[in-house]
Amino acid sequence: MNAYSDVSKTILVADDGSDFARAAIEFVGRLLKPETCSVFVLRTFSSQQATELGALEDALAHTCEYFRSRGFQVDSELILGSPAQTIIEYAERKKVDLIAMGAKGLRATLGILLGGVAQQVVEYASCPVLVVRPGHEEAHRVLLLTDGSPAGELIFAYYGRFPFPKEADVRVMHVLPPPPLPVMTVSASAERIYYEPLAVTEAVAEQRAREEQAGRELLRRSLDILAGYGVQAEPVLKRGDAATEILDYVKTEKIDLIVSGSRGLSEVKAWLLGSVSRKLVHYAPCSVLVVRAK
Repeated sequence: MNAYSDVSKTILVADDGSDFARAAIEFVGRLLKPETCSVFVLRTFSSQQATELGALEDALAHTCEYFRSRGFQVDSELILGSPAQTIIEYAERKKVDLIAMGAKGLRATLGILLGGVAQQVVEYASCPVLVVRPGHEEAHRVLLLTDGSPAGELIFAYYGRFPFPKEADVRVMHVLPPPPLPVMTVSASAERIYYEPLAVTEAVAEQRAREEQAGRELLRRSLDILAGYGVQAEPVLKRGDAATEILDYVKTEKIDLIVSGSRGLSEVKAWLLGSVSRKLVHYAPCSVLVVRAK
């Protein structure tokens, strides 16, 4: 049985009262189906907020009422502790299928594109994490990414079982390696520097053709997996720096949600995400779902 055969039945929504958290709440409430999902709403507080408990409980109850009004079964908890650590530990204890949270919290530093709490949760949580940005509470245009790795291919089974609306405009992208860097040529007088493109030899042209054929085949297999779940998608093949190509495409095509894979937890808790996934979570203008391999 696939590791995500019962995907997204239990959603942990992290609520800190910010507009970003509200976007995550509305994303779950609008897109997911109450007959297939139940919701835990978690809010943390610090010892300095002990005098605010009444207001925090009222805010938590308001969030729960929002989900109940949409037919969801809801549980909630208000916990004293560090936000990131509490969210991660709570998710593991409850064995949730997805953590949904905002990209920034109430105390996010101005100019930082991803709040410290969200960054830590994405890096260290053992389940998929959805980072929602305001303005992208719905998923009309979805971009799934594949690099051919087992972690990358896992996202298609995950998305296929995820109760997203089937009418979403779904694309699948693979980015081929960038072409060789140009050669820097310096004139004899050293008065000017100019770049001279590398000549495309027959061997290089054959290698590129093989890469493109393999890329198209990878996209075909990915689309076949999605089709098995009733999801129709369009292939997108690009060449260049992966993060740059993806971000440019997202902005041009006005993508609402990126779905990316990651390598998953290792025994040594260092940087756990691949560099591309991390860049997307930090810099994408839309919401990002990181599917972690179990």
